[in-house]
Amino acid sequence: MSGSVRSHGFTALGPLHEGLARLRGWSALCVAVFLGAFAALAFAPFFYTPTLIISFTGLIWMIDGARGMKRWGRSVFVRGWAFGLGYILVGMHWTAAPFLVEPEKHAIFLWLPLLILPGGIALIWGAVIAMAATFWSASPSRIFIFTLFFALGEWVRGHLFGGFPWNLPATSLIPGGPLSQLASIGGVYWLSLIVILIAVTPAALVDTRDKPGLMGRMLPVLAAVIGLGFSWAWGAQRLTQEAGETPYTVVLMDVGVPQSEKWDIDPDLVVARYAQLLESQASQPGDIVIWPESALPINPPLISNIFALDQIAGRLGNRTLIVGTARIGNNDRNERAWYNSLAVLNADSARSGVVAFYDKHRLVPVGEYAAASFIPFGQMISGILPEAMQRMARDGFEPGPGPKVVQAKGLPPFLAMICYEGLFPEIPLKTRQAVPAAEWIVIISNDGWFGGGIGPAQHYAQNRYRSIESGLPMARVASRGVSAVIDGMGREISLATQQSGDPDGWRSAVVRATLPSALAKTVYSRYGNALFWLTLASMAVLAFMAWRR
Repeated sequence: MSGSVRSHGFTALGPLHEGLARLRGWSALCVAVFLGAFAALAFAPFFYTPTLIISFTGLIWMIDGARGMKRWGRSVFVRGWAFGLGYILVGMHWTAAPFLVEPEKHAIFLWLPLLILPGGIALIWGAVIAMAATFWSASPSRIFIFTLFFALGEWVRGHLFGGFPWNLPATSLIPGGPLSQLASIGGVYWLSLIVILIAVTPAALVDTRDKPGLMGRMLPVLAAVIGLGFSWAWGAQRLTQEAGETPYTVVLMDVGVPQSEKWDIDPDLVVARYAQLLESQASQPGDIVIWPESALPINPPLISNIFALDQIAGRLGNRTLIVGTARIGNNDRNERAWYNSLAVLNADSARSGVVAFYDKHRLVPVGEYAAASFIPFGQMISGILPEAMQRMARDGFEPGPGPKVVQAKGLPPFLAMICYEGLFPEIPLKTRQAVPAAEWIVIISNDGWFGGGIGPAQHYAQNRYRSIESGLPMARVASRGVSAVIDGMGREISLATQQSGDPDGWRSAVVRATLPSALAKTVYSRYGNALFWLTLASMAVLAFMAWRR
């Protein structure tokens, strides 16, 4: 097979299969990178999900050719790694944005987010695809084998070294749409498995077997189309439910200060801008005002800054404020430590202190962990980060004790999540036995680090899946990102709009909306990832049954 590849099956696709299977050397490497980059267009803000079908099918046909080479293990690994490199590079190129805040100092280190990060993550894909190739055959079993190992690789990517489950295949489906509702059954990892399986079924149309005929090769595609139709119908039916309303009103506010200015301008200016937003909104009894992560760049931080507390609390009236702020406290070793926190304040907080708080427990590797010791070479990497990130990496934050349902007088109990934590579906699962149970989700974030490209849109789309999985409505406030109120099916109820009259370069945004009601507990919130593991086991059985050496 190393000399030539004879394709059988769907005639029109035969030459394409042969062309991809025969690629060698640099040609194979470049095409694999291109296919991975093309697949990245499936995610927000584009949502061109069919690009996954083209890209994954092309990758499988490239593996068909590599599997027949003399040193097939290395060849398959390189193709899988190159595909992952293109996928991560295009989908996460926004990670270079922090290095462009002060380009004269840090642009020289762009190789870190644009080469080391995608290249390192892509090693996972290279490894799992090489393992899949160990069980490769020309039969349709290669579809199940590929799906089995690739889905397992995505789970590893979401957990290794703290995990970075960005752009999981499931999130290529528009959140709040019919197909995204499947996440309420099995979660985002299970839905990713289903998306991968459907995306790779066209690869079965062409292979190197003389038999069976075309109809036999079309069976996986027909099954995928039928399954897709039933899934869409079920999701559309679920979306006919009306989102009920609670008696609570949330007001989301962000002054939109540019990240490049945030730590250099007079902090009193930022405090004054938030105070103006408070005054611009009529104070209504029971209003819940929410500000983003690290809203105020002040030292000492808000909850220990009497001057700032007086300014803010004095304008709250009978409203409650949820705000992101740093906090100084004692850790479990009785040492003074910094925490990245969410605090609940009211009009009396200047005198009586914080009503309630939550400490972020899932910290960003390198960026937030003290001494950057959580990942390999973290200490070395932290020394070349932009200044604001260096302060966090050097001094670091202490991780909080774990997920928490925050309770405060006058508020429905809520699950608090800060920025990076919104990527992890297991966080809501860990609080499902909490008493009282969470009635909504609050996500605060600083998306200013992501720049003005696709990063904020992707972050927002992935956060909405936490509502679909749990059935809980969400209030999300992101500095320089998307702030919105979401119902328990991931649908937008209200989206923040930019205010006029901002200082140059600022983008303040405000939205006022009634908080939707929580839905009944979803299947996923009851059973977690059980369906993911059960489907993986079933996939292994199907692959074994269809396996032809």
